[in-house]
Amino acid sequence: MKEIKNAVQLGVLVGQKNYHALREILVEMNPVDIAQFIGELPEEQAVVTFRTLPKMQAMEVFAELDAESQQQIVEAINDRELQALMDELAVDDAVDMLEEMPATLVKRILRQSSHQTRALLNQFLRYAEHTAGSIMTAEYTNLRRQMTVEDAIKRIRRIGEDRETIYTCYVTDSTRVLQGVVSVKDLLMAHDTELIEDIMEPDVIAVHTAEDQEKAVDLMAKYDLIALPVVDGENRLVGIVTVDDAVDVIQEEATEDFEKMAGIAPSEKPYLKTGVFSLAKNRFLWLLILMVSGMITGAILGHYEAAFSAIPLLVSFIPMLTDAGGNAGSQSSTLVIRGMALGEIEMKDFFAVLWKEARVSVLVGVPLAVVNFARIVISYPGSTLVAGTVSLTLVFTVVFANAVGGILPMVAKVFKIDPALMAAPLISSLVDACSLVIYFTIAMVLLPI
Repeated sequence: MKEIKNAVQLGVLVGQKNYHALREILVEMNPVDIAQFIGELPEEQAVVTFRTLPKMQAMEVFAELDAESQQQIVEAINDRELQALMDELAVDDAVDMLEEMPATLVKRILRQSSHQTRALLNQFLRYAEHTAGSIMTAEYTNLRRQMTVEDAIKRIRRIGEDRETIYTCYVTDSTRVLQGVVSVKDLLMAHDTELIEDIMEPDVIAVHTAEDQEKAVDLMAKYDLIALPVVDGENRLVGIVTVDDAVDVIQEEATEDFEKMAGIAPSEKPYLKTGVFSLAKNRFLWLLILMVSGMITGAILGHYEAAFSAIPLLVSFIPMLTDAGGNAGSQSSTLVIRGMALGEIEMKDFFAVLWKEARVSVLVGVPLAVVNFARIVISYPGSTLVAGTVSLTLVFTVVFANAVGGILPMVAKVFKIDPALMAAPLISSLVDACSLVIYFTIAMVLLPI
Protein backbone atom coordinates (compact mmCIF):
# COMPACT_ATOMS: atom_id res chain seq x y z
CA MET A 1 0.00 0.00 0.00
CA LYS A 2 2.88 2.36 0.80
CA GLU A 3 4.39 1.80 -2.66
CA ILE A 4 1.04 2.54 -4.33
CA LYS A 5 0.63 5.69 -2.24
CA ASN A 6 4.14 6.87 -3.18
CA ALA A 7 3.52 6.19 -6.88
CA VAL A 8 0.27 8.18 -6.77
CA GLN A 9 1.96 11.06 -4.93
CA LEU A 10 4.84 11.13 -7.39
CA GLY A 11 2.43 11.02 -10.31
CA VAL A 12 0.58 14.03 -8.93
CA LEU A 13 3.83 15.99 -8.52
CA VAL A 14 4.89 15.16 -12.08
CA GLY A 15 1.50 16.27 -13.40
CA GLN A 16 1.77 19.53 -11.44
CA LYS A 17 5.37 20.01 -12.67
CA ASN A 18 6.44 20.44 -9.05
CA TYR A 19 9.95 19.16 -9.70
CA HIS A 20 11.47 20.56 -6.51
CA ALA A 21 9.13 18.50 -4.31
CA LEU A 22 9.50 15.56 -6.68
CA ARG A 23 13.30 15.62 -6.33
CA GLU A 24 13.09 15.73 -2.52
CA ILE A 25 11.09 12.48 -2.52
CA LEU A 26 13.10 10.75 -5.23
CA VAL A 27 16.49 11.25 -3.55
CA GLU A 28 15.25 9.16 -0.61
CA MET A 29 13.99 6.30 -2.79
CA ASN A 30 15.70 3.13 -3.97
CA PRO A 31 17.01 3.36 -7.58
CA VAL A 32 15.02 0.24 -8.55
CA ASP A 33 11.74 1.83 -7.40
CA ILE A 34 12.57 5.07 -9.19
CA ALA A 35 13.33 3.18 -12.40
CA GLN A 36 10.02 1.36 -12.16
CA PHE A 37 8.18 4.67 -11.68
CA ILE A 38 9.97 6.35 -14.61
CA GLY A 39 9.34 3.34 -16.85
CA GLU A 40 5.58 3.78 -16.38
CA LEU A 41 5.56 7.49 -17.32
CA PRO A 42 4.94 8.91 -20.81
CA GLU A 43 8.18 9.66 -22.67
CA GLU A 44 8.29 13.42 -22.08
CA GLN A 45 7.53 13.12 -18.35
CA ALA A 46 10.00 10.23 -17.98
CA VAL A 47 12.86 12.32 -19.37
CA VAL A 48 12.02 15.35 -17.22
CA THR A 49 11.75 13.20 -14.09
CA PHE A 50 15.10 11.57 -14.86
CA ARG A 51 16.73 14.99 -15.22
CA THR A 52 15.61 15.99 -11.71
CA LEU A 53 17.83 13.30 -10.18
CA PRO A 54 21.30 14.04 -8.75
CA LYS A 55 24.17 12.89 -10.97
CA MET A 56 25.19 9.73 -9.09
CA GLN A 57 21.62 8.65 -8.41
CA ALA A 58 20.72 9.25 -12.07
CA MET A 59 23.46 6.82 -13.10
CA GLU A 60 22.16 4.14 -10.71
CA VAL A 61 18.58 4.62 -11.90
CA PHE A 62 19.58 4.54 -15.56
CA ALA A 63 21.22 1.13 -15.06
CA GLU A 64 17.91 -0.23 -13.73
CA LEU A 65 15.71 1.09 -16.56
CA ASP A 66 14.44 -1.18 -19.33
CA ALA A 67 15.98 -0.85 -22.80
CA GLU A 68 13.09 1.21 -24.20
CA SER A 69 13.26 3.81 -21.41
CA GLN A 70 17.05 4.01 -21.71
CA GLN A 71 16.75 4.71 -25.43
CA GLN A 72 14.19 7.47 -24.82
CA ILE A 73 16.48 9.20 -22.33
CA VAL A 74 19.60 8.89 -24.53
CA GLU A 75 17.69 10.44 -27.43
CA ALA A 76 16.47 13.31 -25.25
CA ILE A 77 19.58 14.37 -23.30
CA ASN A 78 22.33 16.54 -24.77
CA ASP A 79 25.89 15.45 -25.55
CA ARG A 80 27.35 16.85 -22.32
CA GLU A 81 24.80 14.97 -20.21
CA LEU A 82 25.38 11.82 -22.24
CA GLN A 83 29.15 11.99 -21.75
CA ALA A 84 28.75 12.44 -18.00
CA LEU A 85 26.34 9.50 -17.86
CA MET A 86 28.61 7.15 -19.84
CA ASP A 87 31.69 8.05 -17.79
CA GLU A 88 29.89 7.12 -14.56
CA LEU A 89 27.92 4.09 -15.79
CA ALA A 90 29.38 0.65 -14.98
CA VAL A 91 30.91 -0.94 -18.07
CA ASP A 92 28.74 -4.07 -17.96
CA ASP A 93 25.58 -1.95 -17.66
CA ALA A 94 26.75 0.23 -20.56
CA VAL A 95 27.41 -2.83 -22.72
CA ASP A 96 23.96 -4.25 -21.95
CA MET A 97 22.44 -0.93 -23.01
CA LEU A 98 24.44 -0.67 -26.26
CA GLU A 99 23.43 -4.19 -27.30
CA GLU A 100 19.78 -3.07 -27.32
CA MET A 101 20.32 0.31 -29.05
CA PRO A 102 19.99 1.15 -32.79
CA ALA A 103 23.32 1.58 -34.60
CA THR A 104 22.92 5.36 -34.94
CA LEU A 105 22.54 5.81 -31.19
CA VAL A 106 25.45 3.46 -30.47
CA LYS A 107 27.70 5.61 -32.66
CA ARG A 108 26.61 8.77 -30.84
CA ILE A 109 27.15 7.17 -27.42
CA LEU A 110 30.63 5.94 -28.31
CA ARG A 111 31.50 9.32 -29.83
CA GLN A 112 30.55 11.13 -26.61
CA SER A 113 32.29 8.68 -24.29
CA SER A 114 35.79 9.34 -23.02
CA HIS A 115 38.69 7.61 -24.76
CA GLN A 116 39.15 5.17 -21.87
CA THR A 117 35.44 4.33 -21.65
CA ARG A 118 35.17 3.94 -25.43
CA ALA A 119 38.14 1.53 -25.48
CA LEU A 120 36.58 -0.60 -22.75
CA LEU A 121 33.17 -0.65 -24.44
CA ASN A 122 34.65 -1.64 -27.80
CA GLN A 123 36.57 -4.43 -26.10
CA PHE A 124 33.46 -5.79 -24.38
CA LEU A 125 31.27 -5.47 -27.47
CA ARG A 126 33.56 -7.88 -29.31
CA TYR A 127 32.47 -10.77 -27.10
CA ALA A 128 29.65 -12.90 -28.46
CA GLU A 129 26.24 -12.52 -26.88
CA HIS A 130 25.43 -14.88 -23.98
CA THR A 131 29.11 -15.53 -23.20
CA ALA A 132 30.88 -14.83 -19.93
CA GLY A 133 32.78 -12.03 -21.65
CA SER A 134 29.54 -10.27 -22.61
CA ILE A 135 28.24 -10.03 -19.02
CA MET A 136 31.48 -9.30 -17.13
CA THR A 137 32.65 -5.96 -15.79
CA ALA A 138 36.22 -4.64 -15.88
CA GLU A 139 35.80 -2.79 -12.58
CA TYR A 140 37.49 -5.32 -10.31
CA THR A 141 39.98 -4.87 -7.48
CA ASN A 142 43.45 -6.23 -8.22
CA LEU A 143 46.47 -6.56 -5.93
CA ARG A 144 50.10 -7.69 -6.24
CA ARG A 145 51.47 -10.69 -4.38
CA GLN A 146 54.47 -8.71 -3.05
CA MET A 147 52.19 -6.18 -1.33
CA THR A 148 51.80 -6.19 2.43
CA VAL A 149 48.32 -6.38 3.92
CA GLU A 150 48.62 -2.74 4.98
CA ASP A 151 49.46 -1.65 1.42
CA ALA A 152 46.60 -3.73 0.04
CA ILE A 153 44.06 -2.12 2.36
CA LYS A 154 45.35 1.35 1.43
CA ARG A 155 44.91 0.49 -2.24
CA ILE A 156 41.36 -0.75 -1.69
CA ARG A 157 40.49 2.48 0.11
CA ARG A 158 41.96 4.50 -2.76
CA ILE A 159 40.27 2.73 -5.70
CA GLY A 160 37.38 0.87 -4.06
CA GLU A 161 34.74 3.53 -4.71
CA ASP A 162 35.02 2.99 -8.48
CA ARG A 163 34.98 -0.81 -8.30
CA GLU A 164 31.99 -3.11 -8.75
CA THR A 165 32.96 -5.04 -5.62
CA ILE A 166 35.79 -4.90 -3.08
CA TYR A 167 34.86 -7.99 -1.05
CA THR A 168 36.88 -10.27 -3.32
CA CYS A 169 40.26 -9.07 -4.62
CA TYR A 170 42.32 -10.72 -7.34
CA VAL A 171 46.10 -11.07 -7.30
CA THR A 172 47.74 -10.48 -10.69
CA ASP A 173 51.22 -9.85 -12.01
CA SER A 174 52.32 -6.94 -14.22
CA THR A 175 50.82 -8.63 -17.30
CA ARG A 176 47.46 -9.25 -15.58
CA VAL A 177 48.00 -13.02 -15.29
CA LEU A 178 45.71 -14.28 -12.53
CA GLN A 179 47.76 -15.68 -9.63
CA GLY A 180 45.36 -15.86 -6.71
CA VAL A 181 42.36 -14.52 -4.86
CA VAL A 182 41.97 -12.99 -1.41
CA SER A 183 38.91 -11.70 0.44
CA VAL A 184 38.65 -8.51 2.46
CA LYS A 185 37.89 -10.71 5.49
CA ASP A 186 41.27 -12.42 5.04
CA LEU A 187 42.97 -9.03 4.83
CA LEU A 188 41.30 -7.70 7.97
CA MET A 189 42.14 -10.81 9.95
CA ALA A 190 45.80 -10.86 8.86
CA HIS A 191 48.69 -8.87 10.35
CA ASP A 192 49.59 -5.62 8.58
CA THR A 193 53.08 -6.82 7.69
CA GLU A 194 52.04 -10.13 6.13
CA LEU A 195 52.47 -10.48 2.36
CA ILE A 196 49.53 -11.05 0.07
CA GLU A 197 51.18 -14.15 -1.41
CA ASP A 198 51.16 -15.75 2.05
CA ILE A 199 47.40 -15.38 2.61
CA MET A 200 46.00 -15.59 -0.92
CA GLU A 201 44.29 -18.68 -2.36
CA PRO A 202 46.35 -19.72 -5.42
CA ASP A 203 43.78 -22.17 -6.85
CA VAL A 204 41.33 -19.72 -8.39
CA ILE A 205 38.01 -20.80 -9.88
CA ALA A 206 37.67 -18.87 -13.14
CA VAL A 207 35.82 -18.96 -16.45
CA HIS A 208 37.03 -18.21 -19.99
CA THR A 209 35.63 -15.20 -21.84
CA ALA A 210 34.12 -17.42 -24.57
CA GLU A 211 32.36 -19.80 -22.16
CA ASP A 212 28.56 -19.73 -22.09
CA GLN A 213 27.13 -17.36 -19.49
CA GLU A 214 25.22 -20.28 -17.95
CA LYS A 215 28.55 -21.99 -17.22
CA ALA A 216 29.67 -18.89 -15.30
CA VAL A 217 26.44 -18.81 -13.29
CA ASP A 218 26.66 -22.56 -12.58
CA LEU A 219 30.18 -22.12 -11.19
CA MET A 220 29.07 -19.24 -8.97
CA ALA A 221 26.16 -21.31 -7.64
CA LYS A 222 28.28 -24.43 -7.13
CA TYR A 223 31.05 -22.69 -5.18
CA ASP A 224 28.89 -19.97 -3.50
CA LEU A 225 30.84 -17.12 -5.11
CA ILE A 226 29.78 -13.48 -5.09
CA ALA A 227 32.14 -12.76 -7.99
CA LEU A 228 33.80 -14.95 -10.63
CA PRO A 229 36.99 -13.96 -12.48
CA VAL A 230 36.94 -14.08 -16.29
CA VAL A 231 40.23 -14.83 -18.06
CA ASP A 232 41.42 -14.94 -21.67
CA GLY A 233 43.34 -17.71 -23.43
CA GLU A 234 46.58 -16.73 -21.65
CA ASN A 235 44.98 -16.74 -18.18
CA ARG A 236 45.04 -12.94 -18.02
CA LEU A 237 42.32 -11.39 -15.89
CA VAL A 238 39.91 -9.52 -18.16
CA GLY A 239 36.96 -8.91 -15.85
CA ILE A 240 34.61 -10.40 -13.27
CA VAL A 241 31.02 -11.61 -13.27
CA THR A 242 29.24 -10.32 -10.16
CA VAL A 243 26.25 -11.82 -8.41
CA ASP A 244 23.82 -9.16 -9.73
CA ASP A 245 24.79 -10.12 -13.30
CA ALA A 246 24.34 -13.80 -12.38
CA VAL A 247 20.81 -13.12 -11.11
CA ASP A 248 19.96 -11.37 -14.40
CA VAL A 249 21.23 -14.39 -16.36
CA ILE A 250 19.24 -16.81 -14.19
CA GLN A 251 16.08 -14.78 -14.75
CA GLU A 252 16.73 -14.50 -18.48
CA GLU A 253 17.48 -18.20 -18.95
CA ALA A 254 14.55 -19.29 -16.78
CA THR A 255 12.15 -17.08 -18.76
CA GLU A 256 13.51 -18.44 -22.04
CA ASP A 257 13.08 -22.03 -20.84
CA PHE A 258 9.53 -21.40 -19.63
CA GLU A 259 8.59 -19.94 -23.00
CA LYS A 260 10.15 -22.82 -24.90
CA MET A 261 8.44 -25.37 -22.64
CA ALA A 262 5.12 -23.68 -23.42
CA GLY A 263 5.80 -23.82 -27.16
CA ILE A 264 6.53 -20.11 -27.60
CA ALA A 265 9.53 -18.56 -29.37
CA PRO A 266 11.48 -16.64 -26.68
CA SER A 267 11.12 -12.85 -26.51
CA GLU A 268 13.37 -10.47 -24.56
CA LYS A 269 10.73 -7.76 -24.22
CA PRO A 270 8.19 -7.64 -21.33
CA TYR A 271 4.73 -8.95 -22.24
CA LEU A 272 2.96 -5.57 -22.06
CA LYS A 273 5.65 -3.93 -24.22
CA THR A 274 5.63 -6.63 -26.89
CA GLY A 275 3.52 -5.88 -29.97
CA VAL A 276 0.54 -8.03 -30.90
CA PHE A 277 2.15 -9.10 -34.18
CA SER A 278 5.36 -10.10 -32.38
CA LEU A 279 3.41 -12.20 -29.90
CA ALA A 280 1.49 -13.86 -32.74
CA LYS A 281 4.71 -14.55 -34.66
CA ASN A 282 6.34 -16.10 -31.59
CA ARG A 283 3.41 -18.48 -31.11
CA PHE A 284 2.40 -19.31 -34.68
CA LEU A 285 5.21 -21.68 -35.66
CA TRP A 286 4.77 -24.01 -32.72
CA LEU A 287 0.99 -23.93 -33.03
CA LEU A 288 1.41 -24.91 -36.69
CA ILE A 289 3.77 -27.77 -35.78
CA LEU A 290 1.40 -29.02 -33.08
CA MET A 291 -1.59 -28.72 -35.41
CA VAL A 292 0.17 -30.87 -38.03
CA SER A 293 1.05 -33.42 -35.35
CA GLY A 294 -2.63 -33.41 -34.36
CA MET A 295 -3.47 -34.37 -37.93
CA ILE A 296 -1.34 -37.50 -37.44
CA THR A 297 -3.52 -38.41 -34.47
CA GLY A 298 -6.59 -37.96 -36.64
CA ALA A 299 -5.09 -40.18 -39.33
CA ILE A 300 -4.49 -42.93 -36.76
CA LEU A 301 -8.12 -42.72 -35.65
CA GLY A 302 -9.20 -43.01 -39.27
CA HIS A 303 -7.02 -46.08 -39.75
CA TYR A 304 -8.71 -47.88 -36.84
CA GLU A 305 -12.24 -46.70 -37.69
CA ALA A 306 -13.44 -50.32 -37.99
CA ALA A 307 -12.45 -50.98 -34.38
CA PHE A 308 -14.57 -48.31 -32.77
CA SER A 309 -17.33 -48.87 -35.31
CA ALA A 310 -17.58 -52.44 -33.98
CA ILE A 311 -17.34 -51.33 -30.33
CA PRO A 312 -18.32 -47.63 -30.07
CA LEU A 313 -17.58 -47.65 -26.32
CA LEU A 314 -13.85 -47.63 -27.12
CA VAL A 315 -14.06 -44.01 -28.32
CA SER A 316 -15.13 -42.66 -24.93
CA PHE A 317 -11.83 -43.67 -23.32
CA ILE A 318 -9.54 -41.99 -25.85
CA PRO A 319 -9.40 -38.54 -24.11
CA MET A 320 -8.57 -40.17 -20.77
CA LEU A 321 -5.73 -42.24 -22.26
CA THR A 322 -4.17 -39.37 -24.22
CA ASP A 323 -4.45 -36.99 -21.25
CA ALA A 324 -2.90 -39.50 -18.87
CA GLY A 325 -0.03 -40.14 -21.27
CA GLY A 326 0.57 -36.44 -21.96
CA ASN A 327 0.52 -35.55 -18.27
CA ALA A 328 2.87 -38.41 -17.34
CA GLY A 329 5.32 -37.41 -20.09
CA SER A 330 5.21 -33.76 -19.05
CA GLN A 331 5.96 -34.63 -15.42
CA SER A 332 8.93 -36.75 -16.46
CA SER A 333 10.36 -34.23 -18.90
CA THR A 334 10.00 -31.35 -16.44
CA LEU A 335 12.02 -33.17 -13.77
CA VAL A 336 14.71 -34.26 -16.23
CA ILE A 337 15.02 -30.79 -17.80
CA ARG A 338 15.36 -29.25 -14.34
CA GLY A 339 17.96 -31.86 -13.37
CA MET A 340 19.96 -31.13 -16.53
CA ALA A 341 19.75 -27.38 -15.95
CA LEU A 342 21.13 -27.78 -12.41
CA GLY A 343 23.86 -30.17 -13.53
CA GLU A 344 22.35 -33.08 -11.57
CA ILE A 345 21.76 -35.17 -14.72
CA GLU A 346 24.35 -35.71 -17.47
CA MET A 347 24.48 -37.84 -20.61
CA LYS A 348 26.27 -40.63 -18.75
CA ASP A 349 23.09 -40.99 -16.67
CA PHE A 350 20.98 -41.89 -19.74
CA PHE A 351 20.28 -45.52 -18.77
CA ALA A 352 19.92 -44.66 -15.09
CA VAL A 353 17.18 -42.16 -16.00
CA LEU A 354 15.50 -44.68 -18.31
CA TRP A 355 15.54 -47.42 -15.66
CA LYS A 356 14.24 -45.07 -12.95
CA GLU A 357 11.40 -43.80 -15.14
CA ALA A 358 10.45 -47.39 -16.02
CA ARG A 359 10.08 -48.29 -12.34
CA VAL A 360 8.19 -45.09 -11.57
CA SER A 361 5.87 -45.81 -14.50
CA VAL A 362 4.95 -49.23 -13.15
CA LEU A 363 4.37 -47.89 -9.63
CA VAL A 364 2.13 -45.15 -11.00
CA GLY A 365 0.53 -46.96 -13.96
CA VAL A 366 -0.63 -50.14 -12.21
CA PRO A 367 -2.69 -48.40 -9.47
CA LEU A 368 -4.20 -46.09 -12.11
CA ALA A 369 -5.11 -49.12 -14.21
CA VAL A 370 -6.73 -50.88 -11.23
CA VAL A 371 -8.85 -47.83 -10.39
CA ASN A 372 -9.77 -47.42 -14.05
CA PHE A 373 -10.69 -51.13 -14.41
CA ALA A 374 -13.01 -50.95 -11.39
CA ARG A 375 -14.67 -47.77 -12.68
CA ILE A 376 -15.38 -49.22 -16.14
CA VAL A 377 -16.73 -52.52 -14.76
CA ILE A 378 -19.05 -50.65 -12.42
CA SER A 379 -20.16 -48.08 -15.03
CA TYR A 380 -20.50 -50.53 -17.91
CA PRO A 381 -21.56 -53.98 -16.60
CA GLY A 382 -20.51 -56.81 -18.89
CA SER A 383 -17.58 -54.81 -20.37
CA THR A 384 -14.81 -56.72 -18.61
CA LEU A 385 -12.73 -57.18 -21.78
CA VAL A 386 -13.07 -53.50 -22.64
CA ALA A 387 -12.04 -52.59 -19.07
CA GLY A 388 -9.02 -54.88 -19.39
CA THR A 389 -8.07 -53.37 -22.75
CA VAL A 390 -8.27 -49.80 -21.48
CA SER A 391 -6.43 -50.57 -18.24
CA LEU A 392 -3.64 -52.48 -19.98
CA THR A 393 -3.30 -49.64 -22.49
CA LEU A 394 -3.08 -47.16 -19.62
CA VAL A 395 -0.12 -49.02 -18.09
CA PHE A 396 1.75 -49.21 -21.42
CA THR A 397 0.93 -45.56 -22.18
CA VAL A 398 2.29 -44.31 -18.85
CA VAL A 399 5.46 -46.42 -19.26
CA PHE A 400 5.99 -45.13 -22.79
CA ALA A 401 5.21 -41.51 -21.86
CA ASN A 402 7.60 -41.49 -18.91
CA ALA A 403 10.35 -43.05 -21.00
CA VAL A 404 9.88 -40.50 -23.78
CA GLY A 405 9.68 -37.61 -21.31
CA GLY A 406 12.84 -38.78 -19.60
CA ILE A 407 15.07 -39.47 -22.59
CA LEU A 408 13.94 -36.89 -25.20
CA PRO A 409 15.55 -33.91 -23.38
CA MET A 410 18.80 -35.89 -23.13
CA VAL A 411 18.66 -36.84 -26.82
CA ALA A 412 18.07 -33.18 -27.64
CA LYS A 413 21.23 -32.27 -25.72
CA VAL A 414 23.26 -34.69 -27.87
CA PHE A 415 22.06 -32.95 -31.04
CA LYS A 416 22.78 -29.46 -29.58
CA ILE A 417 19.06 -28.67 -29.22
CA ASP A 418 17.75 -26.87 -26.14
CA PRO A 419 16.24 -29.59 -23.88
CA ALA A 420 13.46 -27.15 -22.90
CA LEU A 421 11.98 -27.64 -26.38
CA MET A 422 11.25 -31.26 -25.46
CA ALA A 423 8.54 -30.29 -23.02
CA ALA A 424 4.79 -30.49 -22.63
CA PRO A 425 3.41 -29.55 -26.09
CA LEU A 426 5.78 -31.71 -28.16
CA ILE A 427 5.74 -34.70 -25.83
CA SER A 428 1.95 -34.59 -25.49
CA SER A 429 1.53 -34.69 -29.27
CA LEU A 430 3.97 -37.58 -29.63
CA VAL A 431 2.45 -39.56 -26.77
CA ASP A 432 -1.10 -38.95 -28.05
CA ALA A 433 -0.29 -40.58 -31.37
CA CYS A 434 1.58 -43.53 -29.87
CA SER A 435 -1.01 -44.17 -27.15
CA LEU A 436 -3.71 -44.53 -29.82
CA VAL A 437 -1.59 -47.06 -31.71
CA ILE A 438 -1.04 -49.00 -28.47
CA TYR A 439 -4.75 -48.78 -27.59
CA PHE A 440 -6.13 -50.10 -30.84
CA THR A 441 -3.39 -52.72 -31.22
CA ILE A 442 -4.35 -54.20 -27.83
CA ALA A 443 -8.04 -53.87 -28.68
CA MET A 444 -7.58 -55.79 -31.93
CA VAL A 445 -5.91 -58.62 -29.97
CA LEU A 446 -8.26 -58.86 -26.95
CA LEU A 447 -11.64 -57.85 -28.37
CA PRO A 448 -13.81 -59.52 -31.00
CA ILE A 449 -13.24 -56.91 -33.72
